[in-house]
This record gives sequence, structure tokens and C-alpha cells, in this order.
Amino acid sequence: MKLFSAEQIYVADKFTIKKQGITSDELMERAAVQIFNWMHLRMQGAQVKIHLFCGIGNNGGDGIALARHLQEHGYDIAVYVVNYSEKRSPDFLLNLKRLKERKVWPVYLKDQGDLPKIGPDDIIVDAVFGIGLNRTPDDWVVDLFAHLQASKAFVLSVDIPSGLFTDQVPQNRAAVMRANYVLSFQTPKLVFFLPGTGEFVEQWEVLDIGLDMEFLRDQEVDFYLTAKNEVLPLYQPRGKFSHKGTFGHALIIGGSYGKMGAVQLSARAALYAGAGLVTTYVPKCGYIPLQTALPEVMVLTDEEERITQIALEIEPTHIGMGMGMGTHSETVGAVGRFLKDNKKPLVMDADGINILAKHKEWLKHLPKNTILTPHLKELERLIGEWKDDFEMLRKANDFSQKYHCILVVKGAHSIVFSEGKGYVNTTGNPGMATGGSGDVLTGLLTGLLSQGYGALHAALFGVYLHGRAGDLAVEATGYQALTPTDIIEGIGRAYLDLFHVPESNEEPNERNNA
Repeated sequence: MKLFSAEQIYVADKFTIKKQGITSDELMERAAVQIFNWMHLRMQGAQVKIHLFCGIGNNGGDGIALARHLQEHGYDIAVYVVNYSEKRSPDFLLNLKRLKERKVWPVYLKDQGDLPKIGPDDIIVDAVFGIGLNRTPDDWVVDLFAHLQASKAFVLSVDIPSGLFTDQVPQNRAAVMRANYVLSFQTPKLVFFLPGTGEFVEQWEVLDIGLDMEFLRDQEVDFYLTAKNEVLPLYQPRGKFSHKGTFGHALIIGGSYGKMGAVQLSARAALYAGAGLVTTYVPKCGYIPLQTALPEVMVLTDEEERITQIALEIEPTHIGMGMGMGTHSETVGAVGRFLKDNKKPLVMDADGINILAKHKEWLKHLPKNTILTPHLKELERLIGEWKDDFEMLRKANDFSQKYHCILVVKGAHSIVFSEGKGYVNTTGNPGMATGGSGDVLTGLLTGLLSQGYGALHAALFGVYLHGRAGDLAVEATGYQALTPTDIIEGIGRAYLDLFHVPESNEEPNERNNA
């Protein structure tokens, strides 16, 4: 799914209006009807007090039009116009007139005005600011937001939480509404998925308001959202007469004294991903642990208690390396020599990335489309510090292009960077924030590469499967008890889930419930 910029949505609005021969207020009416249908389906006429806070632009116009539909269906509403400017959009004024014709009189809120009383069981519809906001709201509006949040009422935001920018992190976090639910028009917003802005969105859902699909399809975007519909076409089925050689030979390089578990997790994940053969290359101290824990895996060892050389007796098809190997000078030297000679497709993680960060001159030796999987601290070592999420995105994208690599930035919504594009993952949960989860991802990616998936497809599919495995496993464990081993054991279920067809009463795909 494409993630459009605010400017692209504005252009799409104008294009749709012209092509379909409609007026802008008719497009606004579509949006209001979609929001009303969503609410009515869930509330079924329940007499819960609904407080609609509407700005004076088009986002407020959506809220005013929604109020009319709620009133016509007998809902208990109160409408407030947040008078933050002297300017009014024409469609806001038109819908305000229609509302007054139905004898619904809004309360106008201004600086120094009394704040309405709201109960914790009420519903707040937040339609104050939309995607066009370009400055921090006035102090009195910030105070209003604080009052609304203090009520503990359920907050439903129209398109985007009021006060949240689409292209920058807010300087005053109190100036942004925190939404329990956001109904986003046509597409979610990139800011829903970034650490510095995503905290304002608890859940979201997309509403189709009929923007011209041909126009949207032809638009180039910088970011995409990756969900089941996007990864299912990447799946490679197995032929009846395939054999272990068909699915490649994955090699996992890593480990040090006390950290052999990292290699075990990666190797096991490569097996569960479907690699035909898996071999590990570990220090001498890892031989017995690996042979005992994973009888399906072959083991090669260094002659020392840490990795001091990488001398291979096999011809792997793909290599994952870095987990638990440490950064001892002998190990660093071994990695440097290996990178200068290696031509095999590569996944680099953990200490492999830390070593590269200290020896950036070795980055030029990486095979094209090497996959790097840093968490945020490792990423900082690679690309330097950043002031906010948007600078991080730019620097990560530039790094990926400069070194012709695929960069998987791990987080609550991992982002895959490749050839100037970013792909935001939708799976995963807070239970996966534990040591070892990244080792599982590295093994999973290496296992997918070994089966013949291209590097970008392996990254997108692997990140999705990794998160989905965690989502399925956490149903039985809860967040706190979820372990990397649970994630591995969920990989098979994640594969099967690709072909699960939801029942009619199950949640649609275009929704985030994290």
C-alpha cells in the first residue's frame, strides 16, 4: 500500500473532483458518510454522548457534516467549533449552514472561554486540525486538548490526530491529541508508524472516500506499507520433485563464549524458514552446544575460543553473520579478511554491524544488496546521530543508496530501505522487544535467501513473517513471556496464516491493532 504525502492527497482531491464532475463539498460528504457508517455499525444507536470538536477548515467541515448525520439518526450530540482563526473554508461554512438548518447550534470555543464538561464514558470526535497543519496550535487550543484528554473519554480522530504534522515531529507534544482510534482517509499516514509520532495513534483504520484510483496508482511515493496483501504474492510454493539442494545451503557465522545461543537461534530460524541445509561456523566452544541443541544443523568451528579466522570447507549459497561474535581484535581482523574475499549474498547483524561501523572502509566490500539489520543504536553507529525520525529516514535512505545495500531498521514498525524507497512493516508487537529476536530475524532472512528469494523480497517477506510469528505466538504467552524461541515456533503458523481467509466478522486487513 502506498503512503502518500499531504501534498499528494491534496492533488488527488482536486483531480478526483475534476474527473468525476463533483464538487468539493460532495467529496466532503463522502468522507462524513463513511465516518458515520463506521460509527453507526458499532454503536447501533446507543445513546452515548458524542462531543464533536470541529475546526474551521476542511477537517472541521468533515466533523460538522458528520454531526448532521448523527443528529438525523437520533444520536445524542454536542457540537463545538474551535475558533482558532478568522478564516473559514467554504465547505466548512456550507456544512455549518446545513447543520443550523436542522436546528443544531454549535458552541463556539475561543480563547478564555469556558471548557465543556465531558464524562469518561463519552465519545470525543476530534476534527479540529487535518493534514494541512503547519504550525503549533495556540496555547488556548493546547489547553483545550489537555482538558479533553483529562476527561478519559474515547477519542476518535478524523483522518489524523489534531496537532500532528505529517512531515515533522511536534515540538510541543502537549499540542497533539492522543487518539484511541483514527479513521484515515484513503491511506494511513507515515507518521502513524514512527517512534516520535506514532505514540499519538493507538489504532487506525482506512476509509475509502473514492479518490481516483488511476491517479493514485500512477503516483510515485517514497514509502509503502507492507501487510499480508503485499507479501503474499512474494511467496514461493514448493514443487513436488524439489529436494534439499533446491532450497540452498545457509551458513550462519557468529558466537563467542557465553553467546552461543545467538547462533542457535539464527540457525534454527533458518531451518524454520525452509533452508535446505544449514551449517554454523562458530568458535571451538560452540561445537557441543550446537550439535546437542540442533541435530539438524551441521557445525564447523574455529580452532580458538573466539572467531579468529573464517576458513570454510563448504560452498554455502547464502551467509548470515554477526550474532554474538563479539568485537575482539582477532575477530575484527577475521571479519575484515572475510569481507574482502566473500562474494556470497550476505546478511549482517549485531556485532557484524558494530564492526562495520568502526571500519566503514569495509562497506565497499559488501556484495550488492547485502542485507543489514541494525536496531536503532546500531544504526546510529552506522549513519551517525539524528535529531528526529525524519532525519533518520533521510540518512538511512542515503546510506542504503550509497552502499547499494538493503537496510532493515528494526523497531516497532521495522522499515526496509532499498533503492530510494522505504517499506514500513505492519506486524510485530512489544513482546518481541527482547534479546534474541534480532538473531531470529537474521536466520529467517538467510533461510529465505537460500531458497531463491531475491534480496528485497526476502527482506520484506522475512520482516513480515518474523513479526507475524511473534503476533501469533503472543496470543498464548502474553507480551512479557514471549521469547525468541516462541517466535521461531510461530514461523510455521505465520506461513499458514498467509492463506487464511478471514471470516466476514473478523477484522479487515487495513487496520492496525498494535
